Amino acid sequence: MPVFHNIDGRLKKLSLISLDKEKALQKLIEDNLLEVLDMHFLSSEYQTTHGGRIDTLAIDANGAPVIIEYKRNKNDNVITQSLFYLNWLKSQKVEFFEMLVTKKLGHEKASKIDWKNPRVICIAESYNPYDIFALNEISAKLELYRYHYYENNTFTLENVKGDEEKPKFTEPVVDDAPADYSVKKINEVSLEEHLNKGQPFVKELFLILKGKIFELDENIQEKVNNNYIAFKVSKIFAEVHIQKAKLLIYLRPINYNDPETRLFKVPDSYNWVLDRRVYINSEGDVDYVMSLIEQSYKDVL
Repeated sequence: MPVFHNIDGRLKKLSLISLDKEKALQKLIEDNLLEVLDMHFLSSEYQTTHGGRIDTLAIDANGAPVIIEYKRNKNDNVITQSLFYLNWLKSQKVEFFEMLVTKKLGHEKASKIDWKNPRVICIAESYNPYDIFALNEISAKLELYRYHYYENNTFTLENVKGDEEKPKFTEPVVDDAPADYSVKKINEVSLEEHLNKGQPFVKELFLILKGKIFELDENIQEKVNNNYIAFKVSKIFAEVHIQKAKLLIYLRPINYNDPETRLFKVPDSYNWVLDRRVYINSEGDVDYVMSLIEQSYKDVL
């Protein structure tokens, strides 16, 4: 997708440029990790016990470990390498990752690491068909991001295709107990099960709201979790909880144009990424709440 610069009402298409140094992309992401991916930076070029180096080690807002690798040329076998590092990380979590999180973010964060949903992120300027095939076939939590750097210091980061539609599995991690290499499927709640929580008019409200959300952008993805339905582009901008007589919606932490003051702020002690909430009780609420959702959506572009 081309990117344009507005100069006094005239649009000028920005030209793609190459980053000056091989490490420039990595440094740019690491210095802005919380802003671009909602993650806390932990370490760069992290030495593993088998001699390899993890480009970037991080933890996301939900406590999931994250490995980030950068594909700097077409021949880099970065996906296989990343999954190799993931296997090492899960087997060494006590000795390495938890200690690192404790040092950087404190004991409380380290005690809440989500080992069921580790993430592997690869970032590149382009991907070949074999990369996309691997993404579709691998059951691990693998995500591909495409970056572009333009003149005028303009940077874009786009999710190529996530792992949202694949079945989720819990893979064993090595601890003091005897190893169990069985793979257990996690029970997941379907969209229909979420809809059945609400009265018929609540189901209809959700379908109306969902249709309006998808009108915002063709790239918006719907993700059904056990507790809510999320809507995202590069990041999640809305979480919808279906209740018996209403919809509860959580939005991003920004300053909203909310003349009717319908938004409520979640206490800071909760440490939630989406910490603004609003309710929909009737169809008459949808348009107003959509104006709030759109502001949250624009925050992730």
